[in-house]
Amino acid sequence: MTQIIYITIIAITAIDFVFDKVLDFFNDKAKSPEMPAEAEGIYDAERYAKWLAYDKANGRVSSISSSISIVISLAMLVFGGFGWIDIQLREVTEQPVLLALLYFGVIGLASSIISLPFSVYSTFVIEEKFGFNKTTVKTFIMDMIKGAALSLVIGGPLGALIVWLFYELGDAFWIIAWGIISLFSVFMTMFAATWIMPLFNKFTPLEDGELRTAIEAYCEKADFKLNRLFVMDGSKRSAKSNAFFSGLGPKKTIALYDTLIEQQSTEEIVAVLAHEIGHYKKQHTRQSLVLSILQTGVMLFLLGIFLRKPEFSMALGAEHLSFHVGIIAFGIIFSPISTLIGIGMNMLSRKNEFEADAYARDTYDGKPLASALKKLTAQNLGNLKPHPAYVFVHYSHPPVLKRLEHLV
Repeated sequence: MTQIIYITIIAITAIDFVFDKVLDFFNDKAKSPEMPAEAEGIYDAERYAKWLAYDKANGRVSSISSSISIVISLAMLVFGGFGWIDIQLREVTEQPVLLALLYFGVIGLASSIISLPFSVYSTFVIEEKFGFNKTTVKTFIMDMIKGAALSLVIGGPLGALIVWLFYELGDAFWIIAWGIISLFSVFMTMFAATWIMPLFNKFTPLEDGELRTAIEAYCEKADFKLNRLFVMDGSKRSAKSNAFFSGLGPKKTIALYDTLIEQQSTEEIVAVLAHEIGHYKKQHTRQSLVLSILQTGVMLFLLGIFLRKPEFSMALGAEHLSFHVGIIAFGIIFSPISTLIGIGMNMLSRKNEFEADAYARDTYDGKPLASALKKLTAQNLGNLKPHPAYVFVHYSHPPVLKRLEHLV
């Protein structure tokens, strides 16, 4: 049984890599070296050529990164690296909760070290070359430190609790863990924009003036209570622009990147905000949260079954049943199901984007939204015509040309 699981894990790892590479190949071949007719009004010839170069540069880095990742992953599997780390850490402690935290800490640290050069190159070479990077070395380092601190302060205790529940509750583990993680998800949905995001970005209430007056007038018309409207200093890291909606109930937050305000007209910004309000009016945030909680429940139910079988831990080189090694094995075996769930969630997300666009068109005006989408695409160097298969698997938002078609 252990050998079958081992072979299955290696096969899934290899197939996942090949699947992603095939999609990348299709997407790359879908690019036209000459500006297509559909790009007129969005790109000019110079900007389109810049997008081709930008996409090629990012694709090259992604290809090298994923190739190194698959080599390391297969080496760890073939030579029993995941089990070896477990064996070495057991020389430090046998306490199961502390052992699991140390194990995930070592794996996480190794993963961060491997990915760091690519992150640095992407930020300070590619993004810099194409005029997007605003991140200083200090900000980059502080982001890493803050991210690691959050993982320790939030992820550490939550992870420790889940491990403890696994060893203490037996078959009831998945139900209690599901309840705790669900409550945590709801909490983060409501308060992430209030407590977590401000650790990385400055959120300033939108000042009085033409833009705020226009926004308030639209919100009154749409019967939307505007609790928290902020400008986020996105220019601290990038010249790219965006906006987002976060929270539930009275904790609703809408944030506009300062770059969005600089690059778009008042009408275009109100149209973008109307799109975000559309997500709230159509219950998309709540819908996604419920589906995510249900998905977590299914995963934890299966996890509770898998982790009780020592064969899954031993398939990766552990000497006996191990929660943390079993998690690695489960994550790989579950990945095809996770991919299918991700495809389904992306399909729903794309549908929701069309609905939010339609809401903005019907309650405000489709023309400034279309204009805003064109500007966002050109300024952010977005892909106008990605391959349909790539969109089907990876895109949470419809390609901009499809969105423009629906806005007519």
